[in-house]
Amino acid sequence: MKKVLVTGSQGQLGSELQQIAPQMSDVEFVFTDVDTLDICNKEAIEQFVTNKSFDFIINCAAYTSVDKAEEDEDKCFTINCEAVRNLGEVAASNGIKVIHISTDYVFDGTAHTPYTENVKINPKTVYGKSKALGEADLKRVCLDAVIIRTSWLYSVYGNNFVKTMLKLGKERDELKVVFDQIGTPTNAADLASAILQIIAKTIENENAFKTGVYHFSNEGVCSWYDFTIAIHRLAGITCNVVPIESKEYPAKTPRPFYSVLNKSKIKKTFDISIPHWEESLSFCIEKLKKQ
Repeated sequence: MKKVLVTGSQGQLGSELQQIAPQMSDVEFVFTDVDTLDICNKEAIEQFVTNKSFDFIINCAAYTSVDKAEEDEDKCFTINCEAVRNLGEVAASNGIKVIHISTDYVFDGTAHTPYTENVKINPKTVYGKSKALGEADLKRVCLDAVIIRTSWLYSVYGNNFVKTMLKLGKERDELKVVFDQIGTPTNAADLASAILQIIAKTIENENAFKTGVYHFSNEGVCSWYDFTIAIHRLAGITCNVVPIESKEYPAKTPRPFYSVLNKSKIKKTFDISIPHWEESLSFCIEKLKKQ
């Protein structure tokens, strides 16, 4: 039986993986978070992995607070870079394949066509720089790694934009949301499914594990304003949503104006089909309604 170690399992993606992992009855999953495995401590990882014969590590752990990262730079780099390097070094010395999650924030957001994996990165925030360095270190220390960049992640679990807009839409008569930042929402459930498809294909044929950087989000594009309109429509919320420019919204840290990811590589390499963002949003909101 193959064994998979999942780090950061209490976050959005880790929680979605926990939900669908039982579908792979021939694989044993070990879910950890900071309370059970501190990935900032290399010795702790080595002790945890020793004699357990893991075949894969899925690293969902990350420091993701974009604004707080500007003031908490050391902690951000420790989790997004040093911890990733620790995992990569331990994985390499134990023959473990790594699937690591990165972000659209490694780009500067000035493009006008979807970012492919070979576009030069140019992060503009502490968060983006820490994730970019984490990617580079992982590639350097572990040759058997797949890095998946994603964007605008949300889920029925954790705190995210979808839940915030549902809450504010019910509490307020009017909301102002930026319309000049364009990207693609990603339902963490779809990303979790794609990750498990990669693992399943690798179990069938080890040569199917094609290392390198990949992009994954849902299909289609929208602005945060469009996204909010869709969230409220699907939830039956009648709040008046007003489109505003980014300069009218007082964010501490600049957000990318354009962060659409080109998914051709991951679709072709691993034969993955990706649903449209509105379809996946609809599934998420139906689940939230039942909670």
